[in-house]
Amino acid sequence: MNLSRNLTLKEVTKSNTAERHGIDNQPNQEQLKNLISLAENIFQPCRDYFGKAIYISSGLRSKELNTKIGGSSSSQHCKGEALDLDCDIFGGITNGELFDFIRAKIDFDQLIWEFGDSKNPNWVHVSRKRKGNNRNQILKAQKIGGKTIYSNYQ
Repeated sequence: MNLSRNLTLKEVTKSNTAERHGIDNQPNQEQLKNLISLAENIFQPCRDYFGKAIYISSGLRSKELNTKIGGSSSSQHCKGEALDLDCDIFGGITNGELFDFIRAKIDFDQLIWEFGDSKNPNWVHVSRKRKGNNRNQILKAQKIGGKTIYSNYQ
């Protein structure tokens, strides 16, 4: 099933951890509606602008999967409202370029520069709420003393 022209449901539900542990990672109707909105309003505009493949390193996470990987209990991934995107895997554009495009051109709830260095994050976390206001919150994730710390992106 396609969520948008260039994004399939399989891409946003695939998880090696879920497969290894027999965890069902299929969306309910509300999550599916959120994923379609995310695909149409975040993923597809990025894909269209760059004209390059964009890898989904994490999409939908069932509660069980999220617990298994140690995700936040309030993760928007569990609602079908968040994607972790990685362009570096295919080449042609960088994660930093993707981050800058989303920041400048897309209405989002949260945009996170995930680790990496000052020029390029390891991946880009982006979320969007289908219902309610999107905060356009921009953060940077860093490991400090073995813990993940989120700060406002400068």
